[in-house]
Amino acid sequence: MAEPSPHAPHQGWIEVIVGSMYSGKTEELIRRLRRAQIARQRVEIFKPAIDDRYAHDHIVSHSELRIPSHSVRHARDILRFARSAQVIGIDEGQFLGPGLVEVCERLARSGKRVIVAGLDQDYAGRPFEPMPQLLAIAEYITKTLAICMVCGGPANRTYRKVRRSGRVVVGGADLYEARCRRCHELGRRARAVTAGASPGGSHDASSVRARRRAPRRRRARRDARRRVR
Repeated sequence: MAEPSPHAPHQGWIEVIVGSMYSGKTEELIRRLRRAQIARQRVEIFKPAIDDRYAHDHIVSHSELRIPSHSVRHARDILRFARSAQVIGIDEGQFLGPGLVEVCERLARSGKRVIVAGLDQDYAGRPFEPMPQLLAIAEYITKTLAICMVCGGPANRTYRKVRRSGRVVVGGADLYEARCRRCHELGRRARAVTAGASPGGSHDASSVRARRRAPRRRRARRDARRRVR
């Protein structure tokens, strides 16, 4: 992915990386931050304290890339650590609440490069605030896609595999998987429908029902022939 073009000195901007789980958002964030470090820029990195799946003091991707970070409970806490930084990296931005938008604006106005990664949709496919608001004000936007774990197509949604109440339930592969639009809508029926789909890869539920009825029809015809004999 191309790096944003350099801006005028002391001019800040916002970059947003969004997508489903397992789409490479954190990997792309880490890649950009490491390049900034190689360029000897002052970098500060943040993650929400609620996200303690892999480490408390590192951002860690699902492929186990990692980079040291601060753990913060509120978006406003970022301002305390970011005063001398030139580049600010923020992972899992959807967990930091609506205050993150104003924090990013303040940092960009003060001449800093701000890079935020996060989910743009929740487990139900609804916009996951504050990421939509950040997309609206960002100078640069990157949308990443995963692989649907049911049909193998491009996936832009995150499916919660178990029944849990609440919008925010932190977890990994035990709770979530990436899915395409169609398989996400099918929910628990997706694998059965896909297994019985036509060779062309159709997700047509009616074709699955027809396949299930076919053996019964063949048995009925055999029984009818036996009775005639």
